Amino acid sequence: MKLTWNKKKNNKKRSIEAIASYPNLPFDGQQPSADNTQFQNQEPAASQNQEKPSADALDSDFKLLAQSFQDQGNKLAEDGKYREALGKWEAALNLMPENAVLFEQKAQVLLELGDAWSALKAASRMSRFLFTWLFLSDIAWVTLGRAQLHFGEPDNAIESFDRALAIKPDSVDAQNDKKTALHLIKRRKQLHSSGLSTDKNRYLVGDSTDSS
Repeated sequence: MKLTWNKKKNNKKRSIEAIASYPNLPFDGQQPSADNTQFQNQEPAASQNQEKPSADALDSDFKLLAQSFQDQGNKLAEDGKYREALGKWEAALNLMPENAVLFEQKAQVLLELGDAWSALKAASRMSRFLFTWLFLSDIAWVTLGRAQLHFGEPDNAIESFDRALAIKPDSVDAQNDKKTALHLIKRRKQLHSSGLSTDKNRYLVGDSTDSS
């Protein structure tokens, strides 16, 4: 299977309040010094210049950090370091939990590692956010279909491959994988007719697909 993966907190100084005149205090009636007067006049202006970071600025920082983690994961995956890549992508997903691209890449790598169940979970979460990642849709549906196929759900896989073909009718991957799913369903029917329990619909890709 071809892998296709493509600030500063503000602490404002507290304003110095003028000390009220109290009788019987040694400094009662004293006028503030010129230095103190100058400090009081300047300090509010300095405070006004210290602005809190905006929500947009923080969001931009999160996106940049998430993109950095994603790029590091992509490089690791290209080098065949799949476990390390998953760690980087998880860090990115903690910052950008609705990034369908990351879930799609994660599902592909998990399939490479033979973890069909985890791949299916990642691909299923990916499908929730596809409306914001339309450019990825046909690839994403193929990945979901492959996860379903490897988990032994060829019927669901065919639906996913059909979605991919509806977006890109000439998708060779979707066409070939759909043929594999149809063959598994045909083989399952043959096994049912020969005595396999009729409520057993799961059929693993690794099972024998030779015609009897």
